[in-house]
Amino acid sequence: MNDPTLHAPEETWWKDAIFYQIYPRSFADSNGDGVGDLGGIREKLGYLELLGVDALWLSPVMRSPMADHGYDVSDPRDIDPLFGDLAVMDALIEEAHVRDIKVTMDLVPNHTSDQHPWFIAALESTPGSPERARYIFRDGKGDGSEPPNNWPSIFGGSAWTRVTDSDGRPEQWYLHIFAPEQPDLNWTNPEVAEDLAKTLRFWLDRGVDGFRIDVAHGMAKPAELHDMNLELNTLMKNDDDDPRFNNEGVHEIHRGIRKVMDEYPNRVTIGEIWVQDNERFGDYLRPDELHLGFNFRLAEADFDAATIRDAVTNSLAAVARVDGTPTWTLSNHDIEREVTRYGGGIRGTGRARAMLLLELALPGTVFVYNGSELGLPNAVLPEDVLQDPVWERSGHAERGRDGCRVPLPWESPAPPFGFSTSSDTWLPIPPDWAPLTVEEQLEDVDSMLNFYRTAFELRELRPEFSGSGVDWYGSPPGCLAFRRQGGLICALNATDAAIPLPPGELLMSSAPLVDGQLPADAAAWLV
Repeated sequence: MNDPTLHAPEETWWKDAIFYQIYPRSFADSNGDGVGDLGGIREKLGYLELLGVDALWLSPVMRSPMADHGYDVSDPRDIDPLFGDLAVMDALIEEAHVRDIKVTMDLVPNHTSDQHPWFIAALESTPGSPERARYIFRDGKGDGSEPPNNWPSIFGGSAWTRVTDSDGRPEQWYLHIFAPEQPDLNWTNPEVAEDLAKTLRFWLDRGVDGFRIDVAHGMAKPAELHDMNLELNTLMKNDDDDPRFNNEGVHEIHRGIRKVMDEYPNRVTIGEIWVQDNERFGDYLRPDELHLGFNFRLAEADFDAATIRDAVTNSLAAVARVDGTPTWTLSNHDIEREVTRYGGGIRGTGRARAMLLLELALPGTVFVYNGSELGLPNAVLPEDVLQDPVWERSGHAERGRDGCRVPLPWESPAPPFGFSTSSDTWLPIPPDWAPLTVEEQLEDVDSMLNFYRTAFELRELRPEFSGSGVDWYGSPPGCLAFRRQGGLICALNATDAAIPLPPGELLMSSAPLVDGQLPADAAAWLV
């Protein structure tokens, strides 16, 4: 499917790629323990090739105690036994490459696990020691019994935890922007950068094609650690004036990462950047920093034409100043699934189909979260199975992200739907997902899965999907339309009534036309 005559040069393969995000514990289980693993991904490479994706993004598979499902890394240069081992990872990379699929993996440089050897050594050491200098330890306020500042954790509660000395007496505090099991690293310490460079080369030497960098805007902290305005604190995202994130020193960190990446041609870095200001967002994509940056505006947009157009315009503007590549996503492991977000049921599914066409029609890189191609909704889970640390840390005020992380249904009419040979899956799969299995959808030409396959193939093969610019058409109220420089026209109807299509030959629509018109909650491609 990958025709080199229709692609960008190899050194910029990511600029129009479709990345498929795999949440490993929820993709496919090869050993029957109820948790997805690398062996399961390997077994499903044929499916991924059939789907037509260009690259995989693997959420964390490095060694971890799993306090935050792998985002608390205890050994960044090994595979956690839950997912397999280095030999399985090597085989997965090799077999994916044979199928012309790149493999990228999550990198977590902001913090480590509290079980990392460095942090264990820090707890065994004294204030001012080199071991503690790898993290952010501070004395408390006043008599030491109050945290150094008022910063909250993104997961709820304080961002500071107090430690004790060898005699059990209360002592210093350490910073953790996320869970207490995830102590923040001190990026002013050269040892931290040296160790990350070692990790980068370890995986790049094994054939990994790049990294998605977790909290890419968060590694640098202000030296003074002043109190913050607590109104700026929100779950899993942040305001641009939040002192915990987006400090100027982060750019020097990314320049150091880029120097290592440049030793390995054709490899890519993708930053998780929760930054709203376009100029500050673009700074991360300067030629000596990240190759790509996640822009979440489209994923945050309601199904409203004006809101969607603003998100697209804003996302294009965010990278234009630095000649960067725009990125698009509708969901991931931290965001409610689009079918649910757009209203659920038949209407939510129809809108999700429409938004896929809009997303694929735009210039740049697309990221698809596993299960989106099946039209999965967020699962409504009972409280006693919730595992996201957000649930406990928020005092059960926030249910967290488990609803979008439920294992995928592959085949058969009942749970676990071929995901595992065990019925005791790490999160339960709703029984009413039976019509959404891969097996069922492959047999249905009108299914969401076959809709995705067709759309991916057209985007790959048709020359109209070219050019970096977007020209907007005049549209009826509640609708939008734009034209790519290559000639593709995309129209979206976000109203409750059918509308006439722009002139052109229909290439694909997200729903059947009604008397030649585009129905409500639908999109179409024309050439």
